[in-house]
Amino acid sequence: MKKLNALLTEISELTKKIETEYPELYRFLDENPLTLPITAHPKVDKEALEDYLQSLRQLLQHHTETHIKNNMA
Repeated sequence: MKKLNALLTEISELTKKIETEYPELYRFLDENPLTLPITAHPKVDKEALEDYLQSLRQLLQHHTETHIKNNMA
């Protein structure tokens, strides 16, 4: 369970960083913090959280690499 809590914490921190430091990316997260799941018991397991965290990292990495590259040209 501790691993799940750590994943959720990391996702929350990274999402907050994107929201505050890269607001242009936040709209691409395709989520609304106030949105509730449609199904009564959505399946969110460790693997789904790890995949989501990885996708957030990749999104931010791609943006920073592209942004820095474009600003240096």
